[in-house]
Amino acid sequence: MAKMGASRKELNSYTIKGTNKVVRVQDRVLIRPLDESRPPHVACVEKFEKDNKNNVKVHLRWYYRPEEVGRRKFHGVKELFLSNHYEVHSAQTIEGKCMVHSFNDYTSLENVGDKDYFCRFKYNAFTKAFTPNRVVVYCKCEMPYNPDELMVQCEDCEDWYHPACVSMSDEEAKKIENFICSECSSHDDEKTSQDEFRSSPRVDGEVMTHSINARFVFNGVATQGLEVVDASHSIQTLAQQCGGEVELGVAVGVKMEEVAVAMSYEQCG
Repeated sequence: MAKMGASRKELNSYTIKGTNKVVRVQDRVLIRPLDESRPPHVACVEKFEKDNKNNVKVHLRWYYRPEEVGRRKFHGVKELFLSNHYEVHSAQTIEGKCMVHSFNDYTSLENVGDKDYFCRFKYNAFTKAFTPNRVVVYCKCEMPYNPDELMVQCEDCEDWYHPACVSMSDEEAKKIENFICSECSSHDDEKTSQDEFRSSPRVDGEVMTHSINARFVFNGVATQGLEVVDASHSIQTLAQQCGGEVELGVAVGVKMEEVAVAMSYEQCG
């Protein structure tokens, strides 16, 4: 008895019928849907097989669209989720090739074409779970980045904001040259008043304690052991005048992108 599959031959590539377009293993392709009113499916080619009648089958790993699993506000128009759903189809269902970029590569594209997509999550079709299950959030609304939505960056903290979340229209955001978020603006005002307070320190030998709290954002990453030179300069100067010592402590906040920095000095009596 012949072994099952013995008459099948594995192929390295396939030429789309009626064209000169060659599809190879690991290419991303557009698959003709049963319902022609729907957009084509997107899949990754895992393998080509040809039987003894020259019929070619293609083994596919499916990408899901947000509409198929529940679209959320931060999902992009061209976003896809790589799944663990595999199917075998006739190679004749391949309509063409496309590109599925990484999230970073997609956001760097100067021009996004009709066949450009991006993927930043994997989707388990059986457990309905996404990987990764955490993602960096931005703006006051604490939403992941949607490349289809305009955002403005604060000149001070370098965090990103949706214009609507900072009471600004998209047109205004496109024209603004230097944007400072409300938090940084209030911190600047607070620092100015504290600097004025520290400009006349007491040096009569009595014990003095002053403190200043500041918030810093560094590209969405909380950094421990941060050395803040400029912000602590006035405290260091005052402490030296009083013969005190400067203590610098760093505490990571709840959000990934926040670092709370506390600085204090105490004069030695």
